[in-house]
Amino acid sequence: MTKILCGLETEYGFYLEERGAENQIEDATALVRNYPGERRVLWDYRFEHPRRDMRGYTVGQLSIDPEDAKFDAGRVHASDVEVRSDRVLQNGARLYNDHGHPEYATPECWSLEQLVRQDQAGQAAVLRAARTISGAKLYKNNTDFHGASYGSHESYLVPRSLPFDRLVKAVLPILVARQLVCGAGKVGSESGAKCDFQLSQRADFITEIMSVDTLYRRPIFNTRDEPHADSAQWRRLHVISGDANMNPTSTYLKAGLVKLALTLALDNRTLDWPMSDPVRAFREISRNPNVSIHLEGSTWTTADHIIRSICEAQFEDNELNHVAQSCLTLLDCRQTDFDLFARSVDWAAKRQMLDQVRGDPASLVAYDLAYHDVDPQEGLYFAVDPDGELPDESLLDQPPVERTRAFVRALALNYRELTAVSWGSLRFGEDTIPLDPGRNYLSVQDGMSFAEFKDALRRDS
Repeated sequence: MTKILCGLETEYGFYLEERGAENQIEDATALVRNYPGERRVLWDYRFEHPRRDMRGYTVGQLSIDPEDAKFDAGRVHASDVEVRSDRVLQNGARLYNDHGHPEYATPECWSLEQLVRQDQAGQAAVLRAARTISGAKLYKNNTDFHGASYGSHESYLVPRSLPFDRLVKAVLPILVARQLVCGAGKVGSESGAKCDFQLSQRADFITEIMSVDTLYRRPIFNTRDEPHADSAQWRRLHVISGDANMNPTSTYLKAGLVKLALTLALDNRTLDWPMSDPVRAFREISRNPNVSIHLEGSTWTTADHIIRSICEAQFEDNELNHVAQSCLTLLDCRQTDFDLFARSVDWAAKRQMLDQVRGDPASLVAYDLAYHDVDPQEGLYFAVDPDGELPDESLLDQPPVERTRAFVRALALNYRELTAVSWGSLRFGEDTIPLDPGRNYLSVQDGMSFAEFKDALRRDS
């Protein structure tokens, strides 16, 4: 069975007292630069190609929201490198400014448990930085409720041998349906049919079935072909249509369900759910979790049925079986014990909270935002789930326990000879050493001399 490397990238909502949207880029840059933990500033942009499309071409430019373009017209910013202000942290993670939002990209992880813990550590990282600026507030969500959306992206590395058509067929249905168990919940709507509450924060901003874009005309299935690895061997599935989750179980299921679908595809056991209009289905499920989804022809299904069909398949891996069984149990709880369901699912917990406070739309939006405040002393998620485990801040200051590329990247920061870092390589002066995502790097050890480190790295690469 092929193991699937995964990482999460979360853009955080950012508010600073007495500052407006016109200051957002410079304020987010300042926040990232103020990160007080151990870090290095040496990201290597040479290997980033966001305009390449899996369908075999490169677009001339990515789509930009026309409102954002009008707002930014005539403004002069520093260079892209200065604005992004990349920091590589001691756990191999990346912290940077992305279009006016602090963004934390986890170390790559094999296991879902480690992925969730590293994602939670990201909350601690941005909070560390925010506490250096008076009045700064950070929200792990996907909308400012004024028409802007920012992403919670997922990356899954799969063999290039998996055909594009099979990849889309396997993954598209679960990306539409999984919001039933991992949506973050949202008060109201910003586009499409009006509603009081919906499951997904991203649904209002999804307009395409597939495209390479991420900032405008956002797709369910992103076709960006940027593997951050040997492109002859690897393909990276870059998912932008999911929500940012406060509840770690929601995060676990969000990534776990995609891993189930990818595993079935790699085993040539892809289930066929040909939706007649996936974008419409995505939005309708967000507004009504029980809605019937029209398939091609004259048949119908539901989000519940799609998720169950994938989870009822047989898997060799214990972790994947745990994902499947956990999901099936939750689906049953949604019908029989909603309180238990809400302990694991953000949208359900948020809806219960809002049902208790009631109030006018503006106050409900304020409660919605407060649910996503990453400060454990103020965020309402931490009040709703007082027994929940707090982010482990210590993970930020040590190499990951799994021997992925991130482990090597973290150790490399200890050497002054290191001049640049990317997801797929390390550069020492003019010497670039690729990092193979499929290897465990067993020869590399902490405390090696620089010469020993390079020798071990080359042996493992």
